[in-house]
Amino acid sequence: MGSLVRHEEAAQSFEIDIEGQRGYLDYELADGVMTITHTVVPEALAGQGLAGQLTEQAFELARQRGWRVVPVCSYAAAWVERHPDYAELVD
Repeated sequence: MGSLVRHEEAAQSFEIDIEGQRGYLDYELADGVMTITHTVVPEALAGQGLAGQLTEQAFELARQRGWRVVPVCSYAAAWVERHPDYAELVD
């Protein structure tokens, strides 16, 4: 299901559209550091694991590109605590 996530590099965002609604994760990139600022999933889509998919895709991109990650967003911070295999990316 992760293939439904789109990386909108120019907008510094990951997006997923389901049932006419959009969830997204926004980040800022500076000097090889991805700062995850917001993760938003519409209430109608809650509980389907979409925020987790968005967050995983962001961490995967950071890993592939050699970036560090600062999860300012509370969801992303909690997510990485539950996925220790990504902990080495966190600044």
